[in-house]
Amino acid sequence: MSMDEGVGPVDFVFPDSLDALLDSDVDGLLDTPEKPAKVTAADRLERAFLEVVEFRRVNGRIPSSTTREIAERKLGARLDGILADDAKIAALKPLDEFGLLQAPQAPSSIDDLLGSDDLDLLGDDSGLLDVSDLPVRKAPDEADSVARRKKCLDFDRFEHLFKAKHAELAEGAAQIAPFRGLRTVAEGRFFVLNGVMLFVAEVGETREMVVGGKPEQKQRLRVIFENGTESSMYRQSLSIRLFEQDGRAIVQTGLSDEEEVLDGDVPSGYIYVLSSLSTDPQIARIDNLHKIGFTRDSVENRIKNAEKSPTYLMAPVAIEASYRTYNLKTSALENLLHRVFADVRLDLTQADRTGRDYDPSEWFVVPLRVIAQAVDLIGSGDIVDYIYDQSVERLVRRSSERGVADG
Repeated sequence: MSMDEGVGPVDFVFPDSLDALLDSDVDGLLDTPEKPAKVTAADRLERAFLEVVEFRRVNGRIPSSTTREIAERKLGARLDGILADDAKIAALKPLDEFGLLQAPQAPSSIDDLLGSDDLDLLGDDSGLLDVSDLPVRKAPDEADSVARRKKCLDFDRFEHLFKAKHAELAEGAAQIAPFRGLRTVAEGRFFVLNGVMLFVAEVGETREMVVGGKPEQKQRLRVIFENGTESSMYRQSLSIRLFEQDGRAIVQTGLSDEEEVLDGDVPSGYIYVLSSLSTDPQIARIDNLHKIGFTRDSVENRIKNAEKSPTYLMAPVAIEASYRTYNLKTSALENLLHRVFADVRLDLTQADRTGRDYDPSEWFVVPLRVIAQAVDLIGSGDIVDYIYDQSVERLVRRSSERGVADG
């Protein structure tokens, strides 16, 4: 987070009135200083893009998101994120003096490609590039054999998870650790690849494939990237990239990477539900406001000093319920609860002790009894048949959207 030296006596002649005093202020010494304008999300986006533009101006090329130079890699990842968001592209076009936001038009044919070779870089007087006599390469049997990054159309379902993970890192509840191998690539895990945080949202069914003449078991993933894109790469592919590109894992502080993913016959942790004891009028007036969270430690230890953390709305909290889980990936259960109640997530921006804006992501406006119902339905596996109807404050069946969930 002088005193002036003494001088001799000076005679002052005061104006006869306040108006005369203001009129005599030719230097504007009595003017009220203007308050600095609040920095908006649009302002931050423009500043971030202008840093990319300045890199292009100085270096004559766009920044790479795969380089080992950290500063350039951050700019490259930032540009990748912008290019994956049509709204950001539209907002930044007036600042795009180098055409960084314009997707290059691919040649429609080989003839077009060769015709655009003004420097004759593809010239082949020796005939080495003539492949007309070679056998035609068969296409892979599976159309999706190669995973490509694409825009995540439901990124709003995952954005709050990234915000929560950044908050854990800032508070010291989570930390960056070395990547420990394929066995740690599991649903609900966070990693950092080329400076971009990613979340393993789903692990598909195991399929046996023949690779190099040998049978090998593979699983497709749904990997969500913080820049708003996603990929359906295989577990093995993600593991290889994390190894080759110096990737990192995000683990809970105090637990080894192995401990975080092992799920033997031991307690997994606690899902807890809190209410806020805040005296802030904009929070105190909200009925049924609850935080749904997860901890491997005791809930009491987790909420110590809650009044100092924006995660807890900068106020003390009360424990309304806690659910101890066994042989269960509790973080995945927490994420599922967040998805069920995504439509009633608290929309509020607060400032922490340093003055930084913070959007709490784990607070929901939902009755405690409904949260208990959701936990029961998750335990039975029936939660997939229900959605939350905030108009009646009930869990209802997806098919009819009218039937109330039992007990």
